Amino acid sequence: MTLDEVLASLFGDRFTVDERPDGILLGEGRLPGAQNVSLIGVVHGKPLGIEGALTLAQRVLALVRAGQRQPILVLLDSDSQRMSRRDELLGLNEYLSHLAKALSAADQAGFATISLLYGGGAAGAFVATALATRALIALPGAKPAVMDMPSISRVTKLPIEMLERMSASTPVFAPGLANMQAMGAVTETWNPNHSLRDQLSSLLQRVDELPADNRDRVGQQQGGRMKAAAIADKVMQQALRSPVTR
Repeated sequence: MTLDEVLASLFGDRFTVDERPDGILLGEGRLPGAQNVSLIGVVHGKPLGIEGALTLAQRVLALVRAGQRQPILVLLDSDSQRMSRRDELLGLNEYLSHLAKALSAADQAGFATISLLYGGGAAGAFVATALATRALIALPGAKPAVMDMPSISRVTKLPIEMLERMSASTPVFAPGLANMQAMGAVTETWNPNHSLRDQLSSLLQRVDELPADNRDRVGQQQGGRMKAAAIADKVMQQALRSPVTR
């Protein structure tokens, strides 16, 4: 689906958006019952740079300060973070971290935070947006990837052929929607042939019941991450047993 189709299926003509040249989207939509939904996002396949990350974080924090607690919907069809020398030297990782923490702060303040991935999503830009919300929804055809296969090969020093064989049984080694679902990253996949408005309204009725971050356990249940939950539990147990030093 295109962005226009997604917005129309979500809100009909009851929305306003500001689409900026760098792919940053800000706006608001209205659901039946006069429920307003704050819209932010990275769209049109653009990368996320420091200015965009600051703009999105600023909007999220402004909503938290306003205290209206209307849902925050993150629309995503992005490239990776903007891999320019300038952005890296200015500390792009800190800007992305700031955005992720802003979304986490909104969630903890009682805002329903939901990402809707209808296109691409990769690397740090994907982590700081889609994986920083309470729920991540995907549409069929979405292309999420924390890291593509050539990049994994460069980092692990393993040949691509070996990684492709490993990815057949271990989703951690492969990008793609099916693998993200197996790892517990995707909360739901919606049917684009049905009203996205109805599917969003249904999710909003139960989003508060979703655990804040249980991707490791869901990934274990779905066979995509067999070790993460046990390791996290062990780390927590050892941390609680360790004496506090001042």
